[in-house]
Amino acid sequence: MRIGRVRGTVTATAKDARLVGLTLLVTDVIDSDGNVLESSLVAADTCGAGVGDTVLLALGAAARLPQGMSGAPTDAAAVAVVDRVDVGMT
Repeated sequence: MRIGRVRGTVTATAKDARLVGLTLLVTDVIDSDGNVLESSLVAADTCGAGVGDTVLLALGAAARLPQGMSGAPTDAAAVAVVDRVDVGMT
């Protein structure tokens, strides 16, 4: 999994039928300090995330494992809204 920050949404009226009903989020993959590592990754939303939220991203085949995603043509899914990231705690 990777950490991402939601920047916006994608609207597509003509799409694969398995994407109907899914919200598509524009996310930046970030590191634990919030620095952008990869920009504008589109992820299917499975957790009700919104713009500005920090999310956990499942990538590759794991993106099709959450409820309702089986068979969906996606390689990224937002699977959790992150409350806090703690790094270097002792």
